[in-house]
Amino acid sequence: MKQLLLVFLGGGMGSLFRFAIGKFLGLSKSGFPWSTLLANLIGCLIIGVLLGWAVKNHSSRSDLYLLLAIGFCGGLTTFSSFSLEGLSLLKTGDYSSFFTYLLLSVLGGIAFVGLGHYLFRLGSS
Repeated sequence: MKQLLLVFLGGGMGSLFRFAIGKFLGLSKSGFPWSTLLANLIGCLIIGVLLGWAVKNHSSRSDLYLLLAIGFCGGLTTFSSFSLEGLSLLKTGDYSSFFTYLLLSVLGGIAFVGLGHYLFRLGSS
């Protein structure tokens, strides 16, 4: 039960943070989904740091990992929004923005997870 509560609380905090990012950035004039991209990249960076911590401490199921990696990052990152916004770009025929968004999200996400893991290792040396 404690684990469910930790994931629930972390997910709520991540969702609120994602909402705040959207409010802060607002809608772009071009229709490009910058807030979703930023939320996903921040989530990838955080989960990379947490991955480094979990590997070092053999703690992939600790309370902190459940709260932040599973809960917070799960609530923050937005694959369903990413998919909806990608489909919207395709429907409007904005193929350039669609492919830019796709590449930045996927490659940027992988790069930010790696960067987060690297930053953790650098800081814990």
